[in-house]
Amino acid sequence: MLPLQRNPHPDVPATLLAGRQAMRRQFGLVRDEILRVLRGRDAVVDLALWTLLAQGHILLEGYHGLGKTTLAKALAKVMGLPERRVQFTSDLLPGDITGSSVFDPSRQAFVFHPGPLFTHVFLADEINRGSPRTQSALLEAMAERQVSVDGTTTALARPFLVLATQNPSESTGVFPLPESQMDRFMVRLPMLPPTDRDEIALLLGQAPDVARPIWSADGLLAAQTDVARVHVAPAVAGYVQRLLTATRHDDGGLSTRAGLAVLAVARARAWSRQRDFVEPDDVREVFEPVAAHRMGREGVARARAALAETPLEAEGAGVC
Repeated sequence: MLPLQRNPHPDVPATLLAGRQAMRRQFGLVRDEILRVLRGRDAVVDLALWTLLAQGHILLEGYHGLGKTTLAKALAKVMGLPERRVQFTSDLLPGDITGSSVFDPSRQAFVFHPGPLFTHVFLADEINRGSPRTQSALLEAMAERQVSVDGTTTALARPFLVLATQNPSESTGVFPLPESQMDRFMVRLPMLPPTDRDEIALLLGQAPDVARPIWSADGLLAAQTDVARVHVAPAVAGYVQRLLTATRHDDGGLSTRAGLAVLAVARARAWSRQRDFVEPDDVREVFEPVAAHRMGREGVARARAALAETPLEAEGAGVC
């Protein structure tokens, strides 16, 4: 079994422990509330919330009517965060998202008018219906949490989250997301149909349409800060590094940035499981959703193969 190193600072002040437990209880309420709206989608909701705690962006994929937009709106609502939604189309321009400078005759100067990107939760609906030029307008915002227009850089609000929905590649009128854009999403979550029982309940109107606000921007920021403190032992980092190496072939593979994303989501999973250290199971649970969309068409198969073939412990890795 892979040797683990517990938190090297076990003497945590009582006030910090109490605050951490309060945040985790609040997180449980948030999860329960979202699952009231999206019945039977436990795995998808968990991964979405872990990504939110890890300060990442989420790409939701699936056919129409499976709840992609419902999940995105529920996440924004339950966090108590303002959201802006943009329907991506082929004629959408970058300035329609970032905003633009407009000449003001009274001032005899150009004045910047912020676009819908200036919010806490930006919902990009059917993102792959937008042109590559418009998709690229999101790159700086997603990576740097800022927007540059006409040589002026403006910081975005914190927390900032992009929730994008994507139609399957075989749908008509879609543009494939470039690799640089895909890499900005921490996870890709496929939305599958609900179970028969849950679908019957939805058809009968037995689930609410809107989630209730439970958390706040300050509460989420505090939880994100606490998640970043979750300890990663050198042995666990070594396991992630071997997974990265196992995906690398002549036609590409996972980058170090992808490994950092794996550990960020693994930290969030550990935190939600009442632990202050990452276990190998945390890595295995989140590896495929973080890795697959970064590796092209063969990504899912390669990610699964890497998990199956990579040992938990390399020779001589017995010391943390």
